[in-house]
Amino acid sequence: MTSMTDMINHHLTDALLMAYSAGTLPEAFSLAVATHVSMCDECRARLGAYDTVGGALLDESETATMEPGSLEATLALIAGSEEARGATAPCQVGSTDDVFPAPVRDYVGGGLDDVKWRPIGMGVKQAILPTVGDAEVRLLHIPAGVAMPDHGHTGTEITLVLKGAFIDDQDRFARGDVEVADEKVNHTPVADIGEDCICLAATEAPLKFKGLMPRIAQPFLRI
Repeated sequence: MTSMTDMINHHLTDALLMAYSAGTLPEAFSLAVATHVSMCDECRARLGAYDTVGGALLDESETATMEPGSLEATLALIAGSEEARGATAPCQVGSTDDVFPAPVRDYVGGGLDDVKWRPIGMGVKQAILPTVGDAEVRLLHIPAGVAMPDHGHTGTEITLVLKGAFIDDQDRFARGDVEVADEKVNHTPVADIGEDCICLAATEAPLKFKGLMPRIAQPFLRI
């Protein structure tokens, strides 16, 4: 029997996994990484290897004097981190509520029916999730066959497919697949005609739209 993780063809980069393991990613990017890891056995295993290396480096570092209460504070931080990375349990697919893996459900406060969508044109809807820092993460609902405006990037963008699929150039990204784009990438992703596409997209800077109308709407839509 083929599992969902066997059908994932596009994975996270080593740089993103290492940064996540080290705890240096913005919250928006951490959510995108945690969600993909919860869906992908391969990336979960790679992350585990980086976590192990990080632990070994800590074991070899010099012992520092600790302030009273440091152990309790550290354990509290670890507990909070593990909850946020809830991360690692595979998602069961079936009902509409199963579109969101655990990390996304925690931020949405429920399932697909609980999302507060906002229309942004061409039938596309978005819901910006609350995170700390300059980077932002949003859910995108793109009707089947609809193309996103042609755009480039002024930073990194991570797009994870949660439902349906989209086509970008010659590649097809389906549930669990992640596309990592940077300043070198200009593209026009198109939702596959099979069904509407729902994605989780994290950006660290505004996109660079070529069309006039998207540029005018950009400040209001926070894209």
